[in-house]
Amino acid sequence: MSSDATIKKAQKLVDSGCVSKIEKDLFQIRSSSNPGKSYFVTSDSCECLGFKNYYKFHHGNGKTANCSHLEAIRIFIKENSS
Repeated sequence: MSSDATIKKAQKLVDSGCVSKIEKDLFQIRSSSNPGKSYFVTSDSCECLGFKNYYKFHHGNGKTANCSHLEAIRIFIKENSS
């Protein structure tokens, strides 16, 4: 389960047009804090540090790694699937 802060940040990324679909399961998301930086994201992985360090910070706890970029593509897909 994602935190409210993660969901809010993800929604902001979608609302500000930072999410671009490249291929069926590949997205590029521009960083909200550094406009010159972007991340490539699939439905289950992201190259950002938050995702890479998720298990280190959360010690697994039976959770799947997550980040605002992954949540952003979930929101983007949901909003664009109609």
